[in-house]
Amino acid sequence: MTPLVTVFRLLKTRGAGGAQEVLGKEVWGTIGTDHYAGYHWIDPCQRQLCWAHLKREFVAWSQRTGETARIGQALLAVEKQLFIAWYRVRDGTLAWADFQVAMRPLMARVHTRLEEGVAGAEAKAQGTCRNLLKREAALWTFVWESGVEPTNNSAERPLRRAVLWRRRSFGTQSEAGSQFVERILTAVATLRQQRRDVLDYLTTACAAAIYQQPAPSLLPLTPPPLFAR
Repeated sequence: MTPLVTVFRLLKTRGAGGAQEVLGKEVWGTIGTDHYAGYHWIDPCQRQLCWAHLKREFVAWSQRTGETARIGQALLAVEKQLFIAWYRVRDGTLAWADFQVAMRPLMARVHTRLEEGVAGAEAKAQGTCRNLLKREAALWTFVWESGVEPTNNSAERPLRRAVLWRRRSFGTQSEAGSQFVERILTAVATLRQQRRDVLDYLTTACAAAIYQQPAPSLLPLTPPPLFAR
């Protein structure tokens, strides 16, 4: 997903090979993901780990006992401060340079808590802390790169419709069926993203096909503005 277009692909694998098929092995720009291992091949400096996914992880830790609970609660406290600052950047009440300064102590606190997790948390939480430390730069790409969000919620929302459709229909049974699903989901999600009328677009596209004319473009005439600083 980009600020202009959402593209769906149906693949036989969710692993690194599938991600590389879509993105290419030479990634450009910044990729927002959860911390699934299939994306670990991406340079952490070109990746933004989703803080909404991380929050769910930290909530689960906070509901356990001992050191794991303490670390989870401490990370949730940092996450809360992080988003307070981020929302101020989004609404223009905090300058970008001041935001970057404010984030530095939060970054240090997260680093310390993750190191403590490696040393004393439960085994599964230890592994997560260790993996996050290996890709620590990907926690903070949004602090340094303009236009990068700290979550991938904007991609999760259109994906939810696709997941529900798959569950109800039991997926596709042919290459042609998969191609149709990819194309209709891409068209509908992109048009809604641009606040364009889906039925009008599909009617125009069908008429163009009947009269052997070029299909209307899914790209808008002008790109949407990024958030103000």
